Amino acid sequence: MNVTSGTFQRIYDPSVGEDREWYINDHTVIRAADGRWHLFGITHPEPADPENEIEFAHATADALLGPWTKQPPALTVDYAYGETHLWAPHVVRDGDRYCMFYAGGGADRTAAEMNLAVSTDLFDWQRHPGGPLFEDGYDARDPMVLRLADRWVMYYCATSDPAGGNHVVAYRTSTDLVNWCDREIAFTDPSTGTGAGNTESPFVLPHNGSWYLFIGPRPDYVGTDVFRSDDPLSFQLADQVGHIPAHAAEIVDDDGALWVTSAGWGQGGVSVAPLLFQE
Repeated sequence: MNVTSGTFQRIYDPSVGEDREWYINDHTVIRAADGRWHLFGITHPEPADPENEIEFAHATADALLGPWTKQPPALTVDYAYGETHLWAPHVVRDGDRYCMFYAGGGADRTAAEMNLAVSTDLFDWQRHPGGPLFEDGYDARDPMVLRLADRWVMYYCATSDPAGGNHVVAYRTSTDLVNWCDREIAFTDPSTGTGAGNTESPFVLPHNGSWYLFIGPRPDYVGTDVFRSDDPLSFQLADQVGHIPAHAAEIVDDDGALWVTSAGWGQGGVSVAPLLFQE
């Protein structure tokens, strides 16, 4: 099985109506209970300035392909909460509430905050009053949460040791989306370092009895590799089954039709393409 994509088309440009170019980087797309689509993501005026990304973009649409309408920022950095930036939101629905997980940074990059905000309408967000859910490094970021049997799993990128080492996809499990177990490792890359690496933006997708891990940038900024496994908590470098020309890729299910997104610095907003599984 080979995983690839169709042709990308832009669905949202955050620069529309602004007096300068803006970007959206790591992002999330979710369909509300009323059928309306919501997009959240890192945003900032061009050029790239990750340490000063302090608000989350929010846009809405009646259909995935748009047109999308810009909304006020979903969250703005709260320095009193310990945040130094806002990176990589991921939103899941849990009953009558929506949970946004995101990387809040902090003064110590070997113990970076993973935070939670909650909403009932996807417009008004309130931070978890207990503070960060946990801290990890180096620059632990890019959370992605899914339901696995009787528990939740949060995947995120980090390094094998909080002070540095191999770039990894780490994971933690929870039964309540607030209390998370100690971290485990789902994927280890041979590359080493501290900050930005090639296991960013992890996204795990179940499909036809297998599990697929999407990570990047690999090998270049606009590049995502795909790995297949029978175990959603263990992926190997040798099990690569595809490559997609996307940055910060997310998979979106639109009534059974799977799409893959792409965004990032200098990319002009968010684009989508059909996700393809080929024999």
